[in-house]
Amino acid sequence: MPKYEKNPDVVANLTPEQFWVTQESGTERPGSGKLLRNKEPGIYVDVVSGEPLFASSDKYESGCGWPSFTKPIEPANIAELNDTSHGMVRTEVRSTHGDSHLGHVFNDGPPDRGGLRYCINSASLRFIHRDDMADEGYGDYLDQVEEV
Repeated sequence: MPKYEKNPDVVANLTPEQFWVTQESGTERPGSGKLLRNKEPGIYVDVVSGEPLFASSDKYESGCGWPSFTKPIEPANIAELNDTSHGMVRTEVRSTHGDSHLGHVFNDGPPDRGGLRYCINSASLRFIHRDDMADEGYGDYLDQVEEV
């Protein structure tokens, strides 16, 4: 099993927006994320650690302005923390091994798919297309991604 961790070399090479989002718990502008409208089959991994987070088969259009998912591909790679910033009570979502801020989880997702909406910043994610998953070491997750 691969070892995922926060890699200082990767952190040093993040774009300013990726650094702000993942390391300083920032939020990209709604509708601005490069992965918001991605409909290709594959998985989404932490841009810092590479740990698998979400599958394209669990992505849906929520209309919130950020990529939304119904569940994590590997629940052990998601940490949920109480967030009382900005005068709200929310549940922050972070990657377990990379400790990257990903976004938040809400209880207003599709009821027939568990009722959760993982609202995630594109800047915290790296997309790996289904065709490249095995070569990049994510072949164990192919069964969780729709066929091309």
